[in-house]
Amino acid sequence: MTKNANFSFDDVAIVSLEACEAPLVISSASVDERLAPFYERTDGKPGLLEGLAGIRERRQWPDDVSFTDAAALAGEKAIAASGIDRSKIGLLIDTSVCRARLEPSSAVTVHDALGLESTCLNFDLVNACLGFVNAMHLAGVMIDAGQIDYALIVDGEGTREIYDNTINHLNENGEGLADIIANFASLTLGSGSAAAVLGRHSENPGSHQVLRGFFHAATQHHELCVGSLERMTTDTRGLLDAGTELAKLAWDDAGAGDTWGGRDRYIFHQVSEVHTNAMLDVLGIDADRVPKTFPFYGNIGPAAIPITLASVADTLSPGDSVLCLGIGSGLNAGVIELRW
Repeated sequence: MTKNANFSFDDVAIVSLEACEAPLVISSASVDERLAPFYERTDGKPGLLEGLAGIRERRQWPDDVSFTDAAALAGEKAIAASGIDRSKIGLLIDTSVCRARLEPSSAVTVHDALGLESTCLNFDLVNACLGFVNAMHLAGVMIDAGQIDYALIVDGEGTREIYDNTINHLNENGEGLADIIANFASLTLGSGSAAAVLGRHSENPGSHQVLRGFFHAATQHHELCVGSLERMTTDTRGLLDAGTELAKLAWDDAGAGDTWGGRDRYIFHQVSEVHTNAMLDVLGIDADRVPKTFPFYGNIGPAAIPITLASVADTLSPGDSVLCLGIGSGLNAGVIELRW
């Protein structure tokens, strides 16, 4: 019996993939400087962000750039790179975790900013850091079903508010190491945006085929990481252990160790040095085939996988096999295989 979590496509491809870098560089050293009152009061030692997580810096948008501005910026780049007329786009999905409101959707603002047709379906698809992978799956299903010809997936993330709130909380109320560990994940987050146009491989020469994938859930861990723009608290060790366990279960259940090993590139969701090394170990993957963007961008949520893929796109050759592996707090894991 075919499992619902496994999927494959007949004629789906990435037509274009673009990333936008937020312009303001925020070093880990500068974050430690802002945390000086906390360190002085608790006898804490700066350097965890770079020493433990391996994150030297991350990015932020200027004050006047909203989450939807960032998503639309990437979307415009992806449409231009695709070479198609925007009137052909039948679906827009915004996968951003960051949002300034509960309603209406972020997608409606991006839809308007990009001047898409009134017949273009548009909505948000939010699933923590797995959202972009989920959107690729959904768009692929609709393309293969003949419901749409092209889909645009966008994501825009920003960290200014959560950084300010977390640093202020630690400086005013933090009592020791346990407090910074509980808030540690918030300080690894980065800003950026990404977008992809998906269409039919047969109709877009030079496109990159989306082949198949699988999803796996371990929702008993839904309280390990709970966050909002105001603040995020994380059981750091528990999330690491549960995440790597889920990745291994999903990998083994799909037979990936036997059938999907030896790929040219593995695009991991970017979290930290510790998480990357744990994933390499549990999945038995060659570190040289796993590009890293977290040292300079941090964890950019759902945008991390497309940004990392875009960063190495020029090094890939036609026919290269690429696996995108994402894990979102909750927990959910997903894999999509591409043929470049």
